[in-house]
Amino acid sequence: MNKEIKTSPIMAALLVAGFVGLFSETALNIALGELSLLFDVDATTIQWLATGYFLTLGILVPVTGILMQKFTTRQMFMASLLFSIIGTILAAVAPVFAVLLLARIIQAAGLAIILPLTQNVIFTIFPANNRGSAMGVMGLVILAGPAFGPTLAGMILDSLSWHWIFWVTIPFLLFSIIFGFIFIPNVNEIKQLAIDLWSILLSTISFGGIVYGVSAGGDLGWSNITVLGTILLGVIALCLFVIRQLKMQHPMLNLTAFQYPMFVLGLLMNMITFFNMLSMLVVLPMYMQMVLFVSAFGTGLMLLPGSLLNCILAPTIGKFFDKYGPRAVITPGTILVVIGYGLYALSGTETATWLLVVTHIIMMLGVGMVLASVQTNTLNALPRQYFPDGIAITQTSQQVSGAIGIAVMVSLFSAKQQHLLSDITTNTQEAAASGSAFVFSISFVLAIINVILSFFLKKTQ
Repeated sequence: MNKEIKTSPIMAALLVAGFVGLFSETALNIALGELSLLFDVDATTIQWLATGYFLTLGILVPVTGILMQKFTTRQMFMASLLFSIIGTILAAVAPVFAVLLLARIIQAAGLAIILPLTQNVIFTIFPANNRGSAMGVMGLVILAGPAFGPTLAGMILDSLSWHWIFWVTIPFLLFSIIFGFIFIPNVNEIKQLAIDLWSILLSTISFGGIVYGVSAGGDLGWSNITVLGTILLGVIALCLFVIRQLKMQHPMLNLTAFQYPMFVLGLLMNMITFFNMLSMLVVLPMYMQMVLFVSAFGTGLMLLPGSLLNCILAPTIGKFFDKYGPRAVITPGTILVVIGYGLYALSGTETATWLLVVTHIIMMLGVGMVLASVQTNTLNALPRQYFPDGIAITQTSQQVSGAIGIAVMVSLFSAKQQHLLSDITTNTQEAAASGSAFVFSISFVLAIINVILSFFLKKTQ
């Protein structure tokens, strides 16, 4: 570890800001029904408070790769925190839906900067043999933010108004900006790079089109012309973006990272993990509330033990990775995830709540072992000069695959449920149980693919 740099306060500033951003990503979901009535908008429109957040991340994260090389670490950090604070205050005082949506986009812009920036700082200030521990702590934040969001938001809504979901985060953001201003050094090498507007335009259309298309597909139907058109436009723009990057002398996103096999393997495992994990965080509460009739707050409490255990063990898992290498941590983790999805897929209308709590503990322990370790091994495969590009690629793939996972799995859940409800002998509870079992079976198969891929991992430096 670099003795001249105070790593603890730097990590505190970065991780607190990241936690708030990821908490904000899911915390508002539990209040969407109330906000729909309050602002007098339909369910499809109110969903944009979540979709718009993902869309902004999908568009902006790829751009941060070049911004981290053009601006100093401190400049990027301060910009991120200013976006987060302005967006949060604006959301807390929003008088109409349009203002709240704008605030969510500004909030997401802050998160789009802080996540890649945190990874870049970790991979710069920590030597390779300590990165697993540092990334383990970051993995804790990546999991804890979205996992605790609905629980804490449920507690807030039980006693206060929805505005306090935003107000409670302001002291943490102020702590982060003060600590960051004092302690965060400039760790990246500044280059005189010209920002290619065509690359930014193609990147925006490609990732924005794909994320919007799959997000709208759940509401409008997958055969809808707008859904198919935006996804096709996104794919075409992505192909043009890749071609342009390969032909440029100084590309916006250096795709040389794809020449390293361990980077590509890790990227694929990362995408499967996020596809499964973020969709689980949406479908599992739906199952618990619609099938087992658990309240929103009760659902949050049931998911709490798994999330807490993950937080406690995250640093230890990181140290284990540093000492024994990727396969010793990642392969057992992927097996635990398979066991978790297998148990979820067998759940029905009579499943005991204690069994769901135990299953979630197994699942979160497995995800905790896989997530940060895969990311560390993936980026360790790259030479230092490719870290900003590798981080931008991995972060973009995470957000896009997570958004696709939520849209596809919720759509499949609904489709299966509606199909069963067309039979008058099936009630809503049974239909929801079958829909969730169907979705978890798909995740089970994807989790098995991750187990197989993990056998091909090698330790990277």
